[in-house]
Amino acid sequence: MLNFKELEQKINDVDALQIFTTDLNGRSVSLQVHAGNVESFFKKGVGFDGSSVPGYGTVDNSDKLLIPLPETFRKVPFAQENLGFLIGKINEEYGERSLLDPRALLERVVQQAEAEFGFRFLTAPEHEFFLLTGDEFSKDIHTDNAGYFHTDPRDKGESVKKEIAAVLKRCGIQFEKMHHEVTPSQHEINLSCLDPITTADRTVLFSYITKRVANEQDLHATFMPKPFNGFNRNALHIHISAQDLDGNHLFYNPSGSDNLSETARFFIGGMIKYARETSIIMAATFNSYKAYVIGKEAPIVRGWGLKNRSSMVRVPYAEGGKDTRIEIRSPDPSGNIYLQIATLIGMGLQGIREKIDCGDPDIGNLSDTKNASHLMDTNFLPRNMFEALVEAENSSFLKDFLGDPLYCQYMSLKTAEWENYRTFVTPREHKMNFHI
Repeated sequence: MLNFKELEQKINDVDALQIFTTDLNGRSVSLQVHAGNVESFFKKGVGFDGSSVPGYGTVDNSDKLLIPLPETFRKVPFAQENLGFLIGKINEEYGERSLLDPRALLERVVQQAEAEFGFRFLTAPEHEFFLLTGDEFSKDIHTDNAGYFHTDPRDKGESVKKEIAAVLKRCGIQFEKMHHEVTPSQHEINLSCLDPITTADRTVLFSYITKRVANEQDLHATFMPKPFNGFNRNALHIHISAQDLDGNHLFYNPSGSDNLSETARFFIGGMIKYARETSIIMAATFNSYKAYVIGKEAPIVRGWGLKNRSSMVRVPYAEGGKDTRIEIRSPDPSGNIYLQIATLIGMGLQGIREKIDCGDPDIGNLSDTKNASHLMDTNFLPRNMFEALVEAENSSFLKDFLGDPLYCQYMSLKTAEWENYRTFVTPREHKMNFHI
């Protein structure tokens, strides 16, 4: 039973109290509140205009409630402020959960996995981001010219990463490792594995902390997938492992092929089968697909491999059951983290239901593979947003998995995004065609 007195004391110890959620695109949105009567505040929530948040309402049905979840409270100490952080769920009205709330989908998938299969999952994303000199592009936007694992005391990103880690630690989150990534000004911070819902909540907090700490040091942090031509993207590789209700590790079998259990092989099989149909969830923006090119690290072919970083699904080296996990390498941080993790689990569970064996692992570097033999080659992941939208439109799996209200609203948002890009004339088009 929640001790509201104890929670009230924690809330009174912060300078500002903010409830965070995500819009359907995945962007963090928040509402700063005065707590007042704590018990009433957590039961009834705060009203907001859903029509002004992408995906959550229309002008004739705009009244929504943001209900803070007490178990998500964290005191986040920044340089100038102690922030009270909360994740909120979205209700249509008092007691009625919104079918458009991505967190609600993740909650249902987690509950279904336990009820139907007796599975519990642990997940951990790898957080990649750029630290730049400003929020508008210019020739001197980079903060360094370093590469993978490079370290340089002149690198402005080093101090930002250390401060991000310090803020995380002060609010009870321990990082596992952090380093400079392949592209200039690009960094990665990895956090420990947690249950899927807590992982998604923590991702919302991590993104906010990263952007705020960067801003405090006069830099701009961006999770944009592909800001630079000719360089690697920001990815969001997600690791997942499974246990039964007794804590036994379900993806590991020492006598199985490649030490993988049948459950793991079926799980991977589902990920591969439904990768094209769910691509618009994992790579959610027009810009995402500019990263799916030959010779870079973003996966372009549907498949899986052992320790193979060019594969869409990778099984990292593991010493035993505890470390055995599956990594999906197609997502990027432009998507909605609740939808991404829910869909990852949903694909795997469907693979188990259908008993889809994953087949033989990839051999060699798939990043150097020849281009698709046809404009539409289903061995490849979609190479543009339109192709991904067509796959999603034709997918009975995605429609059933998301449910009609969430599927229709999400597709409407993403189709509108595609249309906006399709019809917008760019400076490059002027340069290439003005002479005609």
